[in-house]
Amino acid sequence: MDLKLLFISTLLGIICCSRAQQEGNECIKANALSCGECIQVGAKCGWCTDTEFLKQGEPTSARCDELESLKKRGCSKTKIENPHGTQKILKNKAVTHRKKGAEKLRPEDITQIQPQKLSLKLRSGEPQNIKLKFKRAEDYPIDLYYLMDLSYSMKDDLENVKNLGTSLMKEMSKITSDFRIGFGSFVEKTVMPYISTTPAKLLNPCTGDQNCTSPFSYKNVLKLTSNGQQFNSLVGKQQISGNLDSPEGGFDAIMQVAVCGNHIGWRNVTRLLVFSTDAGFHFAGDGKLGGIVLPNDGKCHLKDGMYTMSHYYDYPSIAHLVQKLSENNIQTIFAVTEEFQPVYKELKNLIPKSAVGTLSANSSNVINLIIDAYNSLSSEVILENSKLPEGVTITYQSRCKNGLVNEGENGRKCSNISIGDEVSFNINITAQGCPKQGKPETIKIKPLGFTEEVEIELNFICECDCHKHGIKNSEMCHNGNGTFECGACRCNKGRVGRQCECRKDEVSTEDLDKNCRKDNSTDICSNNGECVCGNCECKKRENPEERYSGKFCECDNFNCDRSNNKLCGGHGRCECRVCICDANYTGSACDCSLDTSTCLASNKQICNGRGTCGCGTCRCTDPKFQGPTCEICPTCPGVCTEHKECVQCRAFGTGEKKDTCERDCGYFNLIVVKDRDKLPQPVQAFPLMHCKERDANDCWFYYTYAVNNNTEKEVHVVETLECPAGPDIIPIVAGVVAGIVLIGLALLLIWKLLMIIHDRREFAKFEKEKMNAKWDTGENPIYKSAVTTVINPKYEGK
Repeated sequence: MDLKLLFISTLLGIICCSRAQQEGNECIKANALSCGECIQVGAKCGWCTDTEFLKQGEPTSARCDELESLKKRGCSKTKIENPHGTQKILKNKAVTHRKKGAEKLRPEDITQIQPQKLSLKLRSGEPQNIKLKFKRAEDYPIDLYYLMDLSYSMKDDLENVKNLGTSLMKEMSKITSDFRIGFGSFVEKTVMPYISTTPAKLLNPCTGDQNCTSPFSYKNVLKLTSNGQQFNSLVGKQQISGNLDSPEGGFDAIMQVAVCGNHIGWRNVTRLLVFSTDAGFHFAGDGKLGGIVLPNDGKCHLKDGMYTMSHYYDYPSIAHLVQKLSENNIQTIFAVTEEFQPVYKELKNLIPKSAVGTLSANSSNVINLIIDAYNSLSSEVILENSKLPEGVTITYQSRCKNGLVNEGENGRKCSNISIGDEVSFNINITAQGCPKQGKPETIKIKPLGFTEEVEIELNFICECDCHKHGIKNSEMCHNGNGTFECGACRCNKGRVGRQCECRKDEVSTEDLDKNCRKDNSTDICSNNGECVCGNCECKKRENPEERYSGKFCECDNFNCDRSNNKLCGGHGRCECRVCICDANYTGSACDCSLDTSTCLASNKQICNGRGTCGCGTCRCTDPKFQGPTCEICPTCPGVCTEHKECVQCRAFGTGEKKDTCERDCGYFNLIVVKDRDKLPQPVQAFPLMHCKERDANDCWFYYTYAVNNNTEKEVHVVETLECPAGPDIIPIVAGVVAGIVLIGLALLLIWKLLMIIHDRREFAKFEKEKMNAKWDTGENPIYKSAVTTVINPKYEGK
């Protein structure tokens, strides 16, 4: 089991190491043939422009490598192309600091997000960080459009809404001094619920003596205005209508309110749409019930305030509504009755920056509902961005009130923002590669429900600076067959080779392959490369630090001798399978130090005058001496006596040093053995001293003392003391033992005799009783035979 675990852990280590090398080797793997291709691989990659950089056998793509690796390989920092992205702020108007009652500003003069326009240069794999600031402006203008269901079930609600204008104006004046309100109504497509009804029913769809207006899809009753009395007056003239099915055509109305900005009168301010109903809604596909199959086109079709294409276009889908509401920065408040709360809460989850409020049976609470919904919507800022170009990614981090930091999808938003509060966002934009051949792109970031936005122009770094200085049809590229740029040839179409010396159709021929065989061997490029145009281009290794080189790829920098599992002992570099040692080191693996300071003994002599110093280590010429500087003699006289007291106190807890044992005797490793046969013998690789010492009780103890190859002092000691017995005690003990044995035998014989006597008496008694026994031979008087004899009277003996 232990071997299996060891094998599995080793295998996992190899796999992890291999993966780490592969993941960190994207520059080498890319096989980039130009500087432009190289820098698009990733931010870690650089290109060496030094014309003398490549070794023989190395391909042009070897110029592209990780920055640190290029420096190690000898490319100076000034010769490495490694462009970085930049950013420039083009419009940076400060956010507005304004209080209610101050000088009134035009909506376009109020700024809530900063900066407003930037230009970024993006290097592949290198994120550019921009910081956005958002401040909820004080006394910010509001446009509110009230869109009401005028089906018959909303009759009592209409009565309460007739006075909504002035009442809502009064309440909203506490929030803003610039408030406008508008009104629209909807019922249903005229072709939907009345297909089988009479014309009279279309004129007055209500039952009984109720007077109702004919059904309609959507009507813009009042354009946005700051005149609350006008709102009350026009809404007061509205009449209820009716239809036959429960869902209403409210989606048609929402679409027209969103896209008909000029008709509605929307300004570039906070836009609120209050949608009031007590029923569900039709959506895309329901128009087929009335024979309408054309999908909604999302365009404005108002004439004289009426939606004129309800009979022609189907209802919009929810996704279509979301798109148009977002494009036009409209925040929706669904004021619906309790019965339809679950439906519209689900709808709210699909429409960003929307809210749902519970409308009372007669809409008497509509003002409080609008105020609460507005406060909820305006207290949260959510950033969204336009469609990103291919290969571009964006991440958000928000820094909200009270130091709260959000990341991921939550990094797009901040909640619980009060008027005048300021929050910030850190946004990282990263490009991978060079999208659309490097043409500039523009993206926009804006807070949902607000008209302001940040415009960001993206420019992509697709070429190195040295590309501008390239020489077309350069003589350095084999008679002008390529452009010499960034220290290398970029070959013309159809040409290959480091100097573009070959046509593609002659890359591999028998004659050219001969030039790639060393000493006329059968191996092309030593099996470590490919023959291209008669020249070897060496293979690349998974590890970017390991490389083949040489005219025939016969050299490498990773097959040199190792010491301590390090190439060239960590004190040299490997060139063509031979270690080139650093100063003060020698040997095939650079593992031999020429420094003699480690051989100096305490008397300042090299190896204490009893050895020679080689590779920083003493070789003692006198076999009795050992240690790093030949100063230790474990077999010299007096060694056993010197260590006796410490061995005695540590092994047996006795002796003169038993009270100071921990302090004075911790200088050796103590190993306890069972008996004397288990003590080490003098055949060890290092000198060993056998010792026999006697304690104060005349008991002997045995141990060995040695200094091992790691210069550690070792003591092996027998665990039991050998103590002599007294002269008179042995005969006494022997006599006692003999007496006990004799008494035991006597008792055993007596017991055996008694048992024999007892057995004989019992047997005699049994025989006597047997002889005296008498048995009665008379018949039993009550005995009757079980046999009955019957004689046949007819039987005559025949």
